[in-house]
Amino acid sequence: MGRWSNQYLYYIDVLYHNSIFAMLAEHVWEHMTREEGIIAAKHCYEFLQDGGYIRVAVSDSKFGNKWYHDMIKVGGPGPVNHPAYTYKIVYHYKDLVDVFKKAGFEVKLLEYCDEEGNFHYKYWNEQDGKIGKSFRFDTRNSLEKLGMVSIVIDAKKPIIIQN
Repeated sequence: MGRWSNQYLYYIDVLYHNSIFAMLAEHVWEHMTREEGIIAAKHCYEFLQDGGYIRVAVSDSKFGNKWYHDMIKVGGPGPVNHPAYTYKIVYHYKDLVDVFKKAGFEVKLLEYCDEEGNFHYKYWNEQDGKIGKSFRFDTRNSLEKLGMVSIVIDAKKPIIIQN
């Protein structure tokens, strides 16, 4: 995993404000309501150093694949052991960006589907946080066909120098 290590949520109490440079959350924000997501983003903002960032990936409500939509819908496809069973929201890219902007972040979209379902991709460095369910790293994807995509963002805490 290189520079990255898994941290469990209960360890967050031992961290200090402004003590982390980078965070990674792959398919976490769907398990919170929008309001809980804003609160969580604000907590991340508190713990990130100035100039630090969080890379976030969530399911994309605008990806035009029926199988995908059945899998990612709120409550999932049925079985209680399915990851989407506890989904509380499926994001549109504008909504996810807004959640992080409300927390004070500057947000850069890396992967997403627009309103017409067209997929957009901007190169991002996997060393800054690898997303498995992404265009580049999910084996169901190719330039000819998309099978599993995510909205991927980098939300950066700005450096602000007070007068």
